[in-house]
Amino acid sequence: MSAEALLDGSTLDDSTVISRSLDHPELFAVVFDRHADEIFRYAARRLGAEPAEDVTAEVFLVAFRGRVRYDRSRPDARPWLYGIATNVTSQYRRAERRRTRAMARVPAERPGAFDERSADRVTAESLQPALARALSGLSSRERDLLLLVAWTDLTYEEVALALGLPIGTVRSRLHRVRAKLRRALGGVDPLSLESQHG
Repeated sequence: MSAEALLDGSTLDDSTVISRSLDHPELFAVVFDRHADEIFRYAARRLGAEPAEDVTAEVFLVAFRGRVRYDRSRPDARPWLYGIATNVTSQYRRAERRRTRAMARVPAERPGAFDERSADRVTAESLQPALARALSGLSSRERDLLLLVAWTDLTYEEVALALGLPIGTVRSRLHRVRAKLRRALGGVDPLSLESQHG
């Protein structure tokens, strides 16, 4: 295999790219190129756009430094990266709590023009303060779990991997969190609101 082919990770799975990056550190840029936008979007939804840039940079720095410990039996690095992102966002937890409390105090804005597509958005907007209050009342572990499920396309198994939990624990905690939020929102499913709201 030529050196050029060795360094072209575009057709390789994440595990192979990470493994090869141990000898060729520049190859880790392939992992960044594949997943940075997705990690940024997750961090931006958790913390806002400005800190999300720093969080994304930190996630990939931590991943690069820890790549020797990556579980090479996992071809997709996203659960690993989301796990790192969840840990990094904990450093911003105070700011996140202040933000959700502030959102809870802001009344929902009235929409301008109304059409059929606006109905779901209006429902989500009118419940935004209640949702923000409910989210701020969750423990950090409950919030991490709910937002990983609501804002990413990870499977429950991948969320379990990202959080270092058994899949059964993910399912039971998610059930309890959704029930708690449904009560706080008058019977509305929080995951349906979060998908409309994002």
